Amino acid sequence: MKKAVFLDRDGTINPDEFGYISQPEDFHLFPFAAEAISILNKLDFLVFIVSNQSGIARGFYTEKDLEKVHTKMLAELEQNGAQVTDIFYSPYHQEGTIEPFNIEHEDRKPGLGMFKQALQKYQFPIKDSFMIGDKYSDIAFGRKAGLTTILVRSGEGNAEFLQKRKEWEQKPHYIVNDLLSAVRIIEELENK
Repeated sequence: MKKAVFLDRDGTINPDEFGYISQPEDFHLFPFAAEAISILNKLDFLVFIVSNQSGIARGFYTEKDLEKVHTKMLAELEQNGAQVTDIFYSPYHQEGTIEPFNIEHEDRKPGLGMFKQALQKYQFPIKDSFMIGDKYSDIAFGRKAGLTTILVRSGEGNAEFLQKRKEWEQKPHYIVNDLLSAVRIIEELENK
C-alpha cells in the first residue's frame, strides 16, 4: 500500500504573494517544486494537493478558472518530471457571497473533508503519511488526520511561525525553509 504526502498549494508549491490566483498566467511554481515532487514520485508516494480556495465562495473566480490554473500547474510539473496523483480543493467560506459555497464546511482546512475524500478514493497507511504546508491550518489538518506534519517557512509560514506559534494548540513535527527541505526529511526517514 502506497504512503501519501498531502501538499498545500499556495505558499508551498507556488508563491502566495499576489493574493487570489484566478488566471493561469498568474500561476508560477517555486523553482524547487518540481524537483521536490519528483523525489516523492521516486519514493513511490501518492502526492495529493489539498487547497482552500475560498476565492470561489467570495466570487473572485469560478471553479472553471481554478481548473485552468490547475491544468497549467500540472503541465509545468509534468514537463519537469513531477506527477501529482490528485487535487482536492475546498471552494467554501462562510463569509462568501456565492451560493452554495458561502457556508462553513468540513472540506475547508483544518476540517478533514479533503483528507477523507483522499482516503476513501486511494487507501493509504495514515501513520506513515505526511502533510506539508505553510499555514497553521495545514498543520492542524495534518495533526487531526494523524499525519506527520511539516511546516514550511515559504509563503506565510515564516510570519505564522514568528508571530503566532505561541497560540498554536498543535505543533508541527518539523519546521523547514521550503518544500524541497521538507521532502529531504521524508527521504531521510524513508531511508532509515
